[in-house]
Amino acid sequence: MEHLDVLVVGAGLSGVAAGHHLTEKCPWASWAIFEARDSMGGTWDLFRYPGVRSDSDMYTLGFSFRPWTDPISIADGDAILDYIRETAHEGGIDTRIRYRHRIVSADWSSEESVWRITAEHAPPEGGGPPERVELTSGFLFSCTGYYRYDEGYTPQWDGVDDFGGDLVHPQHWPEDLDYEGRDVVVIGSGATAVTLVPAMADSAGHVTMLQRSPTWMAAGPRHSPISKLLNTGLARKLLPKRWAGSVTRWFHAVMSQLFYGFCQRFPRAAARMLLKGVERELPEGFDVQQHFTPRYDPWDQRLCLVPDGDLFRGIREGTVSVVTDTIDTFTAKGIRLDSGDELDADIVVAATGLELLFLGGISVSLEGEPLDVTERLTWKGMMIEDVPNLAFAIGYTNASWTLKCDLTCDSVARLLNEMRDRSMGSVTPSCEDPTVTAEPLLALDAGYMKRAADRLPRQGSRAPWRVRQSYLSDFRAMKMGPILDEGLQLAHPGARWGRRAGEPADRSA
Repeated sequence: MEHLDVLVVGAGLSGVAAGHHLTEKCPWASWAIFEARDSMGGTWDLFRYPGVRSDSDMYTLGFSFRPWTDPISIADGDAILDYIRETAHEGGIDTRIRYRHRIVSADWSSEESVWRITAEHAPPEGGGPPERVELTSGFLFSCTGYYRYDEGYTPQWDGVDDFGGDLVHPQHWPEDLDYEGRDVVVIGSGATAVTLVPAMADSAGHVTMLQRSPTWMAAGPRHSPISKLLNTGLARKLLPKRWAGSVTRWFHAVMSQLFYGFCQRFPRAAARMLLKGVERELPEGFDVQQHFTPRYDPWDQRLCLVPDGDLFRGIREGTVSVVTDTIDTFTAKGIRLDSGDELDADIVVAATGLELLFLGGISVSLEGEPLDVTERLTWKGMMIEDVPNLAFAIGYTNASWTLKCDLTCDSVARLLNEMRDRSMGSVTPSCEDPTVTAEPLLALDAGYMKRAADRLPRQGSRAPWRVRQSYLSDFRAMKMGPILDEGLQLAHPGARWGRRAGEPADRSA
């Protein structure tokens, strides 16, 4: 049976980052990335809807070890996918990816100090049933994110079967969907809707954004002024390209954290500032109170960035409308609202959100006993209480995903080196402080978070069990601080890391 020191699940941004850190910091380790789909890129390979782009700046969404240097701060999906593939190729990470390998189950064996893994290797499309694959791994690292790839969230609306047009979800965009000259209704007001609406308005007859309630939005430049400054003139001659990328990354990370802190501490002032910015972008007399004034404080839900104000430009030019109402029923010609108004539509896009799926849906057990993660705390937002040798990478809700995932990947590599140096077979977070109370894992007042709150682990009331939403605090605690701190327990002395398949797990065997 094959044995790996580390099995990484998922070949998206986080999986490629994990591969880099393992290559650079754990050259002794045997490892592979199992990817359920037939290509790398994760979100950026899956989402193919019009205008798909980053919802945060690429300097912080990009990798710390290969900074994004293009002056375009908000990049389109193809550019991001190319960046991920190029990074994986340059580091040789792409040679470690095993495509069409979906992990079905993982069971921890304390006796051997390994995870017993069962996977399914699907042949190319039309090639028959998947092949069962069994192997062991010393450490399991889930880089699958936290949403389902095979389906998004679509509410159960009345009358859908009566609708005579096309109903699509952005997560599964039809390649042959022709919307030129047709009337489109996009349901939703989150990042996906804000991306889709102006992109489709370029050629559609008319696009209506139908929202149940408004979202906080802010127009921002697609190009980064600080990046342009550091990559032109004297600065370009004096500052190495890599340093310019790192400086830009830190600038954007710090500024986003400062703005988030401002919104949390002074929500009324932040709301006034955001609303004034929106008013400047919209036609005179537009009802900002109804359509762009949310019921919650800024950053209680994720803020939507509108690059170069393209959504607002569509409203000014008359190609885009915003309707704030709730759906009564679908009709043959479109949607009837609870107000009694009707929206005609040839195409309805359900930009209604995600379905969350922790650990990629892997059935995890300990000594054959199924693991219930909902009863456990998380250590530094990357490991699960009383679960050995298992880590997961999830990003921030108030900043770029990759900022936290990069810190997590670095911490996993440091933990592996610590275990190898001490010849220890396992590391387990354990909370023995009775004063630590449990709270929801991600404190974001968003629909997809609320729907999945009972399926996720919990966070604690204080560090290291608390999930900080602060890159600066996490950088200090995870990157600069000792890796073995409160809550971690090493066990199984005499373990062998870097062993080959078939070799015993401990030196005494």
